[in-house]
Amino acid sequence: MVDAPHTPNALTRRQAIALGGGALLASATLLASGSAAAAAERSTRGASLTQVRNATLRIDYGGIRFLVDPLLGDKDAYPGFEGTANSQRRNPLVPLPMPLASIVDVDAVIVTHLHPDHWDEAAQAKLNKSRPIFAQNAADATQLRSAGFSDVRLLSENTEFQGVRLNRTGGQHGTDAALKALPQILGPVSGFVMSHPAHKTLYVAGDTIWTAEVERAIARYSPDVIVLNAGMATVIGLDPIIMGPTDVLAVHRAAPNATLIASHMEAVNHCILSRADLRAFSKRDGYDQRLLIPADGETLVI
Repeated sequence: MVDAPHTPNALTRRQAIALGGGALLASATLLASGSAAAAAERSTRGASLTQVRNATLRIDYGGIRFLVDPLLGDKDAYPGFEGTANSQRRNPLVPLPMPLASIVDVDAVIVTHLHPDHWDEAAQAKLNKSRPIFAQNAADATQLRSAGFSDVRLLSENTEFQGVRLNRTGGQHGTDAALKALPQILGPVSGFVMSHPAHKTLYVAGDTIWTAEVERAIARYSPDVIVLNAGMATVIGLDPIIMGPTDVLAVHRAAPNATLIASHMEAVNHCILSRADLRAFSKRDGYDQRLLIPADGETLVI
């Protein structure tokens, strides 16, 4: 048997193996860099907010899809809230404006509190039980785990999720008199601030009136965009338990350069402030150019 002649271009077995390993390493490096580039590309896409219905929001931010306060039941699925304005009407007042599958196709869920117009039976049944879900406190987290959710996390003043910073904020679900009259019903509530180097800072105030905690959150985080639950939900005999025109005006005065977005409107029985009336108030008070009032199903670039 005659050995093949050696030429300058011939490869030894060791060289071939070495080159093959180098190729594999190079391929792995390209894949890793491609994944990193894809993640970076997702994180720098324009952020957006979709007003789903009531206080339910879909927020696309930092390449992550968040669902906030899901009320997913069919129109008229639940009785009106007893002792509140228009309690004879069934909730939700309106249907979902988009297919349920597109609403629940998210990376994480944030529940500011467990009132049934923010977290209903349909949400418990239809959301993926392994999806990360953020709760405002340990008591809410316990209830979410008891409903079968396996990845329940606490929303704190310094939370991070896949590159997005989440900071829990406080609020007050009604006046001092309302909290004294209905302490167990109104209970603790929260909001949150969302931040990322590629995006504007977003503050979702949650179910609260204008209060010192909202003022502190604005002063601390200087948000560029502020979502306000502005439907003026009313319990009979008490002042409204979420924001109305006076509260929204106070937020504007505290953050005159911020874009305000009105949510939690025209979807549950006790929210008595209409979108048209809030628009009229904002024009009267001179801040209508800073206020967005999206329809259900409408997406805003933020």
